[in-house]
Amino acid sequence: MSENLVPVELVRIVIRETSDQQYIFLKEKNGDRAFPIVIGYFEAAAIDRRVRGVDTPRPMTHDLLGRTIEALGSRVLSVVISRLHENTFYARLNLEKDDSSVELDCRPSDAIALAVQCDAALFVSEDVIDAVTGMQ
Repeated sequence: MSENLVPVELVRIVIRETSDQQYIFLKEKNGDRAFPIVIGYFEAAAIDRRVRGVDTPRPMTHDLLGRTIEALGSRVLSVVISRLHENTFYARLNLEKDDSSVELDCRPSDAIALAVQCDAALFVSEDVIDAVTGMQ
């Protein structure tokens, strides 16, 4: 059985410095379905900095990881939000080097921060997007 993936884009970041819960909103590129993912402050700030084009004086964690992947001759190909279990999202980070690829289990917030930094594609499993948009 092959997984049906929906291309999505990051459409909104909500940062509340007084809260532990920040939100990013993903929306399907060729449709109207959208949903939030709760993430931590540091991941939200990293995503927001990249979207706004704000540089930091020193590399932050996601910057370092992206540069390390690139220095090793690989690239971030895509991120897939693959599963929703007990209100927790699961993701896969897909890396590519030459003709080979590797898939890593990853928190969605970290994977999306890397995808935004590296201009990688974002996808959500059809099952996940159906489940979250059906709950709203």
